[in-house]
Formats: sequence, structure tokens, C-alpha cells
Amino acid sequence: MIRMRHQQPSLWETFFAEEVAELREPWMQIVDELLEDEELLDIAYEAQAARHAQSRTRGRHQTPAEVVLRMLILKHVRNWSYETLEREVRANAVYRTFCRIGMEKVPDAKRLVRLGQAIGPEAIGELHRRIVVMAQERKVVAGRKMRVDTTVVECSVHYPTDSGLLQDGARVMTRSMKKIEQKVGGLKRKVRNRMRSVTKRVIAIAHALRHKGPAGEDKRKGEYKELLSLTRRILNDTGRVLQEVEAMPRRRREKVRTIAQQLQTISERVRGVIRQTKARIFQGATQFPEKVISLFEPHTEIIRKGKAGKPNEFGKLVQVQEAENQIITHYEVFDKRPSDQHLLVGAVDAQRQKLGRVPRMAAADAGFYSRENEQVVQQMGVAYVSIPNRSTRSEERRNYKRGAGSRMLKNGVPDVKDESAR
Repeated sequence: MIRMRHQQPSLWETFFAEEVAELREPWMQIVDELLEDEELLDIAYEAQAARHAQSRTRGRHQTPAEVVLRMLILKHVRNWSYETLEREVRANAVYRTFCRIGMEKVPDAKRLVRLGQAIGPEAIGELHRRIVVMAQERKVVAGRKMRVDTTVVECSVHYPTDSGLLQDGARVMTRSMKKIEQKVGGLKRKVRNRMRSVTKRVIAIAHALRHKGPAGEDKRKGEYKELLSLTRRILNDTGRVLQEVEAMPRRRREKVRTIAQQLQTISERVRGVIRQTKARIFQGATQFPEKVISLFEPHTEIIRKGKAGKPNEFGKLVQVQEAENQIITHYEVFDKRPSDQHLLVGAVDAQRQKLGRVPRMAAADAGFYSRENEQVVQQMGVAYVSIPNRSTRSEERRNYKRGAGSRMLKNGVPDVKDESAR
């Protein structure tokens, strides 16, 4: 059963909280005031209620929505893991008071993971929209200025190599088959563990990469051929185990239904890795459609942002735009990476929908520039557009870049103190 808050604290807890309040950091004071908003708590409460049909009225008491929201904010600000969050809140009176836990039990790391999953993307979007409305009501954001940029949020994956992906697939498939064998009390044929041979081949491939020239290439191809052969044998075992599970009585099959579904999913992804490995190693085709980057995060993309220290990033492209006082007014995570040139007009329109007005000044980096974009946003009502064009040789364009609009934007960073923007 879900709750909005813990029960009313005792008189002693109230006096203790007042003493500890003086030790809070400045940001805690501001956030504490904002989180008194009932609509924010309602969003977290409804997200928890959506986990099960009868979460509101049945079951044991869950962690209150107020505590969940505050602990997740503390985790984000400190950039902690769930384990660190649990340990720090349990040991620190200031954090206990900020999270409104008091003398109650701190939820453990596993429960925090599940609660973090319950507050999903839709709830986060609603929370963000409410924060923007509160910023407008307090006149922190007026929407006269806008800055937009894109960044890459990296997924938790290791550097993708074909041999590494094949090794991951072999390990997961073998482990899943072993679990099925254990839960159903044995299979017709015992599952064979080929991970020792797979690991040897992966190490041999790494050693073969040190040898250059045709001899090293031939050695690498030979090791990959053996690794692919081992992976196919494991896939064959996977198919046999899945067929045997399908033929089991319903009660035995239900015991391993989830594991069997995961095994089916992983085996399909491993087949994709085998296809792209054959194409790259034996045919020289590096551009493979629907390339698998990770077996566990299949949505991961390879993104190049032109960074010298990190030419390739593995994750998703995120657009972030802000107004005065660096308040984030809109964000978007893209399924497939678009060109930055296609995002400027949509960013202006998003700010108009969120804040009810077109920004008077807009700034972005050179990736967003095109003459057409500049003309369209000016027609929409943007008076000053500060987007550099690195390839220009026009004196007129250079004078425009040195103009009043660019100076007021201060290199693209919105400044609410500019009187000329009012």
C-alpha cells in the first residue's frame, strides 16, 4: 500500500530536525521549499500506484512518495550509486532530515532500484513540466532567451568488439541454460559449458591483433572462425533447450518461462552479432545495417561528435535547451540520431509551447546553422539569432555576428540581467 508521507513526527524528532536544518547546504534549502508543492508529490504518488492495480489499498506499506522523490534527487545531485545513497542517508542526520525519513527505516539499495524504475520517463517528464511552471510563476524564467545544444548520454556498455560480444552472448546463454536445467530438475541432455574454449579464442584474437601484415590477418581470421564455430554450437544447444521447455507440462514450463524468454531474446541478438562478424572479418564490410553494439543495451548507437579525446561515443543523443538563469525548459532523447541542423526550428517551437512565447534571442553552436533555419526562426519572431557559421567569408555575415544580438547573448549563454532584452 502506498503512502504520500510518513506519519507525523514526534515532538523530539521535530526539535532535532530544527537543529539539523542549520547544517543544510544552500541548495537543500531551495529544493526543500520547492518539494513542498503538492503536485510534485502527486506525480510521484501516481507513478508508484501504477506498479500494480491494487497498490493504493493492499499490500504492505511502501516507501512514501515524498521520501522516494527526495532520495532520487539527492542521488542525482551527488551522482551516487544506489548502494552509496543507502549508506550515506543511513549514516547522516542531515540527509535523513532532508529526505523526510527521520527515525524511520531507510529503504535498501534493491528497493531504491525498483522505486527508481517506477518513477519512469513519463513521470520524469511530468515532474519537469511542473518545475518549469513553478519557475514561471516565481518569475525566474520569462522565455526571452533560449540556448539549445545536444550531448551524448552514454550507455553502461563496454567498448564493443565482435569477439567481446560473442563472448558475452556465449556466457549469458550458457548461464541461462544452466539455470533452466537446475530449476526443472534436469534436461534430457546435460548442458555443456564451452566458456573455457570461448575465452581462449577471445584471448588468442587479442594476441593476433599485435601481428601486422598478411600473416597476422590470417591468424586473426582463423581464431574468429573457431570462435564463431563455438558460438554456433552454443546456439544449437539453446535451440534444443528451448524446444524441450516448450514440450514440458505447464507447471514445469511456468517455472522457467521468464528465463526461457530471456534466452530466446539473447540468442536472436547473438545471431545478429554472428552475421556482422562474418561480414566484417571475412568480407571486409564495416558498414553493417542494424549493427549490434551491446547485447544488454540494444538501443545503443555509435555517435561521433568530433571530440578529440573521445571520437566515438556509445549511447543516445539528447537535446537540451535552457532559458534565463540556466533553467532547462525542454529536453528530448532521440531514438535515432538526427542532424543538429534539423533541430533549431523545433526547439523554438517547443519553447513557445512550454513558456507561451517565442524567444527574442536564440543561441546555438555551429552544428545548428543553416541559412534556411535562420530565416525560419526569424519569421517565427526571433529577433536575434546567434549561431556561428564557420565557413562564411562574407563581410556582411561577420558584421552580423559582431552585432548587438550576439553581444547581448554573451557567447550564447542567456543572461537575465540584460536590460536590452526586456
